[in-house]
Amino acid sequence: MDQDAAVEAAVAFVGVGTLAAIILWIGATYTDGALTEAGGLALVGAVTFFIVFMSAIGLGLSRRY
Repeated sequence: MDQDAAVEAAVAFVGVGTLAAIILWIGATYTDGALTEAGGLALVGAVTFFIVFMSAIGLGLSRRY
């Protein structure tokens, strides 16, 4: 595995780990036995943020070469 592939894999693992942590935090914060309406909105925001963030990271990594 070359260095560029290792960097891309590390970025992907950190990004997915961060999303998982945010989802767990939302689930623990916005609950009353089930996910509340505000929690659902926060979850949609977190997924949207993840998509935009990872796209920006991917664009940045692609321009390194």
